[in-house]
Amino acid sequence: MLNDIEYPAIKSMKKFPRVIGLVISALLFIVAALLYFTVRNQSCLIYGNINDVPCMPVAIVFGAGIGTPILADRVATAVSLYKNGKIGKILMTGDNGHLDYDEPNAMKFMAVAAGVPKKDIVCDYAGFRTYDSLYRARDIFDVQKAILVTQRFHLPRAIFIAKHLGITVIGIDASLRSYGLEQCWYELREILASEYAWLDVITQRKPKFLGKKESLFADCPN
Repeated sequence: MLNDIEYPAIKSMKKFPRVIGLVISALLFIVAALLYFTVRNQSCLIYGNINDVPCMPVAIVFGAGIGTPILADRVATAVSLYKNGKIGKILMTGDNGHLDYDEPNAMKFMAVAAGVPKKDIVCDYAGFRTYDSLYRARDIFDVQKAILVTQRFHLPRAIFIAKHLGITVIGIDASLRSYGLEQCWYELREILASEYAWLDVITQRKPKFLGKKESLFADCPN
């Protein structure tokens, strides 16, 4: 019977939606890859040796899990920058979204214990994401130039965001050791996080919390 015959044109029509789906998927993959490599292409601004780092007014130290070696190394690197005269202030920015969890104060405690005066450390308690931390550094804490302190897997994204927010930055790699499986997780996380970073700077999203200005340099003579 005619109804039982599969004509070539009908077969082609059945394949057409699948072909379109494959083309769209391929285009989305290419766009995502281009955005990822655009965000990651910041290696020329990353230093591995503190002695080579130019002086800046402040170091921005990004939070991580309390008690983790990743956070300990970020704080230790910032302390070294301070003691070597590379910075005059440290901005500790991280998550304080719960009463029993306070990254910025944990970071401040570690830095003070290592010899940094309390007066030169400022805490940002609403640094829930890298974008939020840098946006608030600019708009709340009056940061225009800074050294970004975090591990190499995080630095390209942080530098990309800072540059698009108009902050002059360089990065110091705070990787003082290998982090094993934890580092693998963070590196995988950077793939999606880089796409979000691009969306953040394009849409100029505002952080969850802003508030009044708390200039880092209010006590500095003009």
